[in-house]
Amino acid sequence: MDQSQIDALRGAAVAKRGHIIDGKSVPASDGATMDIVSPIDGSVLTQVACGTAADMKAAIASARASFDDGRWSGMPPAARKKVLLKWADLIDANALELAVLGVRDNGTEINMAIKAEPGSAAGTIRYYAEALDKIYGEIAPTSADVLGLIHKEPVGVVGAIIPWNFPMMIGAWKLGPALAMGNSVVLKPAETASLSLMRMVDLAHEAGLPPGVLNAVTGEGAIVGEALGLSMDVDVLVFTGSGGTGRRLMEYSARSNMKRVFLELGGKSPNIIFADAPNLDEAAKVAAGGIFRNSGQVCVAGSRLLVEASIHDDFVAAVVKAAEAMPVGNPLDMTTAIGAVNSEVQLAANLGFVETAKSEGGEVITGGERILQDLGGFYMAPTVITGVTPDATLTQKEVFGPVLGVTSFSDETEATRLANATVYGLAGGVWTSNLSRAHRMVKSVRTGVMHVNTYGGADGTVPLGGVGQSGNGHDKSLHAIEKYINLKTAWIKL
Repeated sequence: MDQSQIDALRGAAVAKRGHIIDGKSVPASDGATMDIVSPIDGSVLTQVACGTAADMKAAIASARASFDDGRWSGMPPAARKKVLLKWADLIDANALELAVLGVRDNGTEINMAIKAEPGSAAGTIRYYAEALDKIYGEIAPTSADVLGLIHKEPVGVVGAIIPWNFPMMIGAWKLGPALAMGNSVVLKPAETASLSLMRMVDLAHEAGLPPGVLNAVTGEGAIVGEALGLSMDVDVLVFTGSGGTGRRLMEYSARSNMKRVFLELGGKSPNIIFADAPNLDEAAKVAAGGIFRNSGQVCVAGSRLLVEASIHDDFVAAVVKAAEAMPVGNPLDMTTAIGAVNSEVQLAANLGFVETAKSEGGEVITGGERILQDLGGFYMAPTVITGVTPDATLTQKEVFGPVLGVTSFSDETEATRLANATVYGLAGGVWTSNLSRAHRMVKSVRTGVMHVNTYGGADGTVPLGGVGQSGNGHDKSLHAIEKYINLKTAWIKL
């Protein structure tokens, strides 16, 4: 990939999009559309169908019919594998187009997007394609006159609601295992970033996925998302996004068919720096990248920096230096390290958190303001705020922006207490040369992922899931398959 290849695509016209129902592009039933605004320059990229509840019901009916008639669920595993592998190959073949389209839609810097979006999505689809014919049933240990068989069956229709920060990557985390196990899926992309994910669905059909097995409906969450959550014909609902929406989806389940609901709801992940970290300069650079890449719009972002008091000032200075060396700019420029905030609404929310932090006694060491207004888009300087107390808003609430709150601690006990001082528990990190301390912190910090002397980078071989109000269930790894299967016992008298 070079800049000239990106430049050849950055101004390309983007066609209007309809829903994808039963393998065909269809408009909203009432003809409504919504503008897709690029965070790069504030321009309207294109329009997509703004769905109705009737549109979502049609997509669910298509998925249910496709599942019940066995066109995918009854297909031999080797045949499903062939389709999924071809899909992954098509994603790879169109990677640059997909990455640029996604960046124009959500503002992620291109150097991150090319790997995290099409690269990761293709790898995830390929991983589950290779796994699907290696998932065996079981024979129970019984008496000689009984045969106990445990079958693993697809659940049926899966509803998947995908966020805007990494739509292809997170979409593949849901679609890969769900489709590999023979389910049919109804996809609801985010309002502010649907284009690359919809294009990925096109490629699935090009690869040979039967019509109706993967449907996608664009529109407002309050309308089409609610219709998906309340449907009596959806068997499992998977979601990545805010806690407020997650709660509503659980309510919808209770009000409908009590469908299983799996949620990944973000966090306030602590990155803990001890004075005996093996390389403090490296830790500072990684800490800056762990919160400021993609403008902090990362579920596992290390948004709370806990620093041992004896090195606090020097370490904060090193983080500030690293942050100020990360260029903010047009995310389609390869020299850009931090791209755009996804929307004007999100930018305003980020800035509001900064003002609240200041009013609660925090000190803005760098950043804290909107920048690059001349570009017309939504950009924010990487922000470091010190003096953040355990009960401060910046400790307790997820910002989902390039805002780092810093708190000092005196010893391991206090570090653990501070790390666990929120309702969240998605990710965390610890930097130390003491192996025993590292293991103690991994055990004592309540979180789904704990990094040691690094932050980020865990691949698809390990699960991602949270505790507390960071959600339930797991994406990635073979454990993700558990969400998309039913266990059925056959008890046979011999």
